Amino acid sequence: MDTDERLRTPATLRSLRLGETTVTYVPDGAVQLTPRGWLPTTTDEDWAAHPEYLDASGHLAAGIGGLLVERGDRALLIDAGFGPRTLPAEPGSAIGAIHGGALLDNLARIGRAPRDIEALAFTHLHVDHLGWAGHPALAHAPHLVAEPEWTQRDLLQSHGTGKDVLDALAPHVRTVADGEEIFPGVHVRLAPGHTPGHAGYVIASGGRRLIAFGDALHSPIQINHPEWHAAPDHDTTWSTDVRRQLIAELREPDTIGFGIHFADVPFGRVLADGDRLAWVPVDA
Repeated sequence: MDTDERLRTPATLRSLRLGETTVTYVPDGAVQLTPRGWLPTTTDEDWAAHPEYLDASGHLAAGIGGLLVERGDRALLIDAGFGPRTLPAEPGSAIGAIHGGALLDNLARIGRAPRDIEALAFTHLHVDHLGWAGHPALAHAPHLVAEPEWTQRDLLQSHGTGKDVLDALAPHVRTVADGEEIFPGVHVRLAPGHTPGHAGYVIASGGRRLIAFGDALHSPIQINHPEWHAAPDHDTTWSTDVRRQLIAELREPDTIGFGIHFADVPFGRVLADGDRLAWVPVDA
């Protein structure tokens, strides 16, 4: 499958080795995003110039899932998909059809049982990242949430994370701080803007590092357009600043990015391509 085809296809299981650490994108499902609805400052002309990002129905194809981080016998899961449910597209919504439910089966495919997961870490508290949170299969694992995300969680209710979801999550939550190491070689990095306490995770091993940046970026097309914010961004000025800083950092040597919604190119590097930048998939 060539890169253009991968850009319009939801992600499959993909793994990278970073020294003693293995990182694996574990799919749970997928969502179709309306391009001008999700990135509301874009134009029809923008998308006509970049048809490679759109599937046959004219949507951005975004994966939903989690990032499994393994070191020896230990395992951490960052984000937890949408869970075992399906919602149809609603007319006029920026979000098209969305479904989940495959996360546990995909963990089994790579030889991991839910009991192997010692902690769940969340980039933020939107429902497409919380799907399996609190599920009996994973209830043994502490649910790690950046402290400012948790203390300002009431602000997320207007974005679809209802009080019932947050109340069910509460018994499992342990808050974490910026810079805290939550797993060998994995540190929290606050990156607010998409939500009040949105966080990324920096995973370093073997002389390389991977930045799991959550929803700071939703599509590789934003690499050249950090000013294109997402419709649900809590603070668009803040989120734009975070994108600019992140893109600059992803250009540094031995640095890989992980975009959880980046279609079937979830792992990549940012490289110069003439006077533009390119998201170049990293598959090994």
